[in-house]
Amino acid sequence: MSAAERERLPDRRSAETFDLEALGLKFRATIGRHPNGEIGEVFLSNHRVNSMAGIMASDAAVLCSIALQMGASPETLLHSLMKDSAGRATSPIGVVLEMIVGERDHG
Repeated sequence: MSAAERERLPDRRSAETFDLEALGLKFRATIGRHPNGEIGEVFLSNHRVNSMAGIMASDAAVLCSIALQMGASPETLLHSLMKDSAGRATSPIGVVLEMIVGERDHG
């Protein structure tokens, strides 16, 4: 079995940071982009250092980043995550992916 190759980001890259709320908690997200503008990494942190919510959000962001670098689209990742009864993402990583997909749709 051959392993797919991960598309690493350059050392210097475009990034944007913003705050969001998910599950009634506040988070800060940073999105790193490839030179072509595509999303290549996501970082998530919670305002409470070492909180379980922060740890889980950070771990989800790492897995999301690896999936993006392996060729998964934000749309595919978002489609796979839990939603509320109105069809909106509920997790911090889901909220970030909704913002990314919405940016692409309205971009």
